[in-house]
Amino acid sequence: MKTFINFFLIFLISIFLSCSKEEKVSLVKEKNIETQMIEAFEEGYIELENGDVLFAAKKFNEAELLYPQSEWAPKAALMAAYSYYSQDYYYDAEYELNRFLKVYPNEKNIPYAHYLLAMVYYEKIVDEKKDLKPLVMAEKKFKFIQENYPNTDFALDSSYKLDLIEDYLASKEMYIGIHYMNKKKWIAAINRFKNVVNNYEETSFIDEALHRLVEIHYTLGLIEESQKYASLLGYNYKSSEWYSKSYKIFNKNYKSKLEIKKEKEGIFQKFKKLLY
Repeated sequence: MKTFINFFLIFLISIFLSCSKEEKVSLVKEKNIETQMIEAFEEGYIELENGDVLFAAKKFNEAELLYPQSEWAPKAALMAAYSYYSQDYYYDAEYELNRFLKVYPNEKNIPYAHYLLAMVYYEKIVDEKKDLKPLVMAEKKFKFIQENYPNTDFALDSSYKLDLIEDYLASKEMYIGIHYMNKKKWIAAINRFKNVVNNYEETSFIDEALHRLVEIHYTLGLIEESQKYASLLGYNYKSSEWYSKSYKIFNKNYKSKLEIKKEKEGIFQKFKKLLY
């Protein structure tokens, strides 16, 4: 019996020592992984500051993969996205940000990730007259930020960016509308200019859009409709050059202050020639 007890005690001690050894090895191994992760992150940060954003993004991705359970993993993923964004690798940044939002939906930096993604779409706007998709996606994302994170600095800047986007969208409508005017596609042109008047009244294109509506309706012989838009233009934008142009449509002999000034300058120049 005593022999059995001694044997059992030795067996328990051996198991305990074995477990302790395994736990120690596990702790050392975990510490090594964490150390490697931190080193990869720091290397990525250094390379980002040095301007090698591709290698920096690679190191941030490596840090995330080394220790995905760490609180540093989402930070590394976001830094990889920012690295690409900082040097205009917008498609890579877009991929990384969408992955971040999917993998870390509850991370505290989610508002920033949404904002950075909105900026990626915004920066991809090359020519609003040819490609509308980045404009629409940026507008949607900035509105999402305003609605979901209203008390952040990101919402404040989103409001400013939305104003600029509206100018872009109005500009596109004006560009297409004038194109239709030149082709004498009057109805299509009217619809474009009306869209500016109805949906982009806070933009810098509103007075020109009203003038174009005056111009087209007058050309088509729809005088009352033309006068309606002229009155609207005069009531709201009387000091605008577009109001002067609209006024001249109904008063052929009307000369704007600028035209009168140019005439006087022309007369003065002729007078100077006579003197010398």
